[in-house]
Parts: sequence; C-alpha cells; structure tokens
Amino acid sequence: MSWNPILDADIPIGDAVDAIETVIVPRARDLGGFEVRRALPAPKRQMVGPFIFFDQMGPVEFLTGQGIDVRPHPHIGLATVTYLYKGKLHHRDSLGTDQWIEPGAVNWMVAGHGVTHSERTDEEARKSPLSMFGLQTWVALPDEVEDTPASFEHVGAAELPELTGEGKTVRLILGDAYGERASVKTPSEMFYADAVLEAGAAIPMPDNHEDRGLYVVGGSVSIAGQEFEAGQMVVFRPGDRISAKAGPTGARLMLLGGATMNGPRHIWWNFVASSKERIEAAKEAWRAGDWMHGRFQLPPGDDQEFTPLPER
Repeated sequence: MSWNPILDADIPIGDAVDAIETVIVPRARDLGGFEVRRALPAPKRQMVGPFIFFDQMGPVEFLTGQGIDVRPHPHIGLATVTYLYKGKLHHRDSLGTDQWIEPGAVNWMVAGHGVTHSERTDEEARKSPLSMFGLQTWVALPDEVEDTPASFEHVGAAELPELTGEGKTVRLILGDAYGERASVKTPSEMFYADAVLEAGAAIPMPDNHEDRGLYVVGGSVSIAGQEFEAGQMVVFRPGDRISAKAGPTGARLMLLGGATMNGPRHIWWNFVASSKERIEAAKEAWRAGDWMHGRFQLPPGDDQEFTPLPER
C-alpha cells in the first residue's frame, strides 16, 4: 500500500521532515484546586538535555482563603527551579533557607545527597484573591555531584541577563545562550530562557547546545511549517538550524536544553538518581523519619508536618 504524505496536512514535508524530533502534549493532573500539566518526563522523552521534569502550574485564580500547600518533602540527585509568571510562593528548606519565590526570579536548589523543602501560600497572601501561574523544573545532576551537599541560590529578576530587539525579549534564567551567561552556577552545560515575542517576531534556537527544545507558555508559534499552541513542548534534532515565529497574538516561550547526560536516570517520586540503589536508600531514609540525626531534616519554621513516602 502506498502513502502520500502531501495528502495529510498534519504531516511535514520537504525540509520540515527532520526539523522536529518530538512533540509532547503534557498530561493534565488535578492537584486539589489547581491544574498541573506535566511535559517531562514523557513516554517518548525522559529528558531534554539535563531537564528531567517540567510542570506547568496553573494559571489558576484562588479565592480568598485559598492557596498552595506543598508540605515538606525530600529530593536527591537533582536541582529545582520554580519560575513564576504570576503570584508568589514561600520557600523553606532544610538548609534554613526562608525565601519568597516571586515572578521572574530564580530560586535554584541543588538537592545533591538530600534536601527537604516546602512551598506554600502564607496566611497574609490568602487574605485576598490570588493568581498563580508558573513552571517547576528539575535538572538531573551529573554522576560526580549526585552526592554533594545541598545548596540554595536566589537571583532576583533584575539581576538576570536580558536581551531585547526585533520584537522579542529574552531573559536568561540558567546557563548560556545568545552570547550571555546567567550568574547561577550550574553543574553541567545547559540553557533555560524566558522569551516573549510580539506577533510575527522570530527567534532562533541557540546553536551552541546539543539538545534543545521549547515549551509554548502562551500564544502560538510556527516552526518548519507547523503550528504549535500553548501547552505543547517541541524537541529538535541536534545541529538543525531552528527558528520559531510568533503567531498573530504573539507568544511566550520557555527555551531549554543542554548537554545530554551520560546515561538515563531513574526517577521515582521526588528522587532522581543514576542507580536504583540510590533511590532505595533515599526511600528508606525518608521512611525512617529520623529528622534529628538521619539523612533528611525538616525545614526550620515548617517542621510540624511532612509528605509521607508513597506506598507504591
């Protein structure tokens, strides 16, 4: 049986065939009052560069008295960055960090051997309606730093490199791209950038990284003759010259990627590791609940409850 791709408008032809490797439509999950859309890990893609987890939170409008309560929970083998477009969250961790996460700022927590943290909407913020919209991302750590001590770094929005021109603004959150480098020290080669495009503006993907992808946060873009709407992640082939052009209402994108890991990562609940043995050891340490002398401690100021280990 012969098949002619030209008859199907959804199938790329010519130069567009090889430009896009994978399209990911995130899975939506209700977390009790607000929706999360998970793009990574996905059935066809565990990671884009070192990025192993990618969640869109909201957008959601909380009524007075409502908010987010992510109880203290553990991490190993990864670094987290929660990037907000709207709203604010109160971050506390077992290092003693007490920091507000606000729009445009970077809060970079390296779990290493183990860290515990919480993210909440405090009582003051609940006194009036609250909008919340953002992305939470995990970066898998290279083998040599999986067991290093945990750390935390905060960089305000005004301190991030920003490039503007030709109808686009790019704020570099992590790593290096377009000749700029963010100040946060990262354990491997990567880039993570917030790009806002006016209608019809085009942006090339950074060409100095092996693995590259983008997530459409808002609006739409055309890439190699195909249209992509908000809520889709597109992953590209290494080495291809790629440009994304904003649709008639403009677009907001998150660009991400970097060097691929030296092998796949195991991911279970909030743990990421290069071996199953590391995962099992972390599970046992959290289950033991020895907050005074064990591997994990609870955050000062938020130590009256915690998230139990899932029974699965």
